[in-house]
Amino acid sequence: MAVPFSNQNTTRDLLRLRQFLNESFIKAGVELPQGKDTQLLNLACGRADESAVLADVFGKNGINLTGLDIRDREIGDARERWKKFLPEQAEAEFLVQDCSKLGDLRALPDDFDIAFMRHQNFWNGDTTWSKIYDEALHRLDDKGLLVITSYFDREHALALEAIQALGAELVLTEQNTHSRSLHDVPTGVQKSVDRHVAIFRKP
Repeated sequence: MAVPFSNQNTTRDLLRLRQFLNESFIKAGVELPQGKDTQLLNLACGRADESAVLADVFGKNGINLTGLDIRDREIGDARERWKKFLPEQAEAEFLVQDCSKLGDLRALPDDFDIAFMRHQNFWNGDTTWSKIYDEALHRLDDKGLLVITSYFDREHALALEAIQALGAELVLTEQNTHSRSLHDVPTGVQKSVDRHVAIFRKP
């Protein structure tokens, strides 16, 4: 797995994320698509630092990544980085798009195998994030999966509740005991990188 970052913390975080996702999918007993490229939608992806991880975990037979974010600069960074560093069996497209309005993107298919969101930010406008979850679920094929990671315990719980309220089946939720703690939060609040993962099946 190519991880093109000089920052050692970022590199370690991504290696831990790869291990965490692999272990979680094994524990969940979920089978990934066989015999075809995985179609993966990366929501609110920013610079899409996790692209190589997603290609490695979900792209054993090849992968088509579509990354979406509302921020022009971050999407530009993602395009420049990942045209150089993704493996040969991976193709990627990064688009500037409001993920709460996926219905406006008519060219976007509705048969993704996986919709992924790293560090979902449910506290920052719960209505908006519920809309993003809903839009993502509608873009999955019949056996599609929605996968999220979270920084905080409480925020993760809120996201679980919101996504299940949309009819999705919770397959697994797991805390990452090896995640790196972050300290840019008030005293008493626990925050860590990819602290939780949850896997949902489309309703």
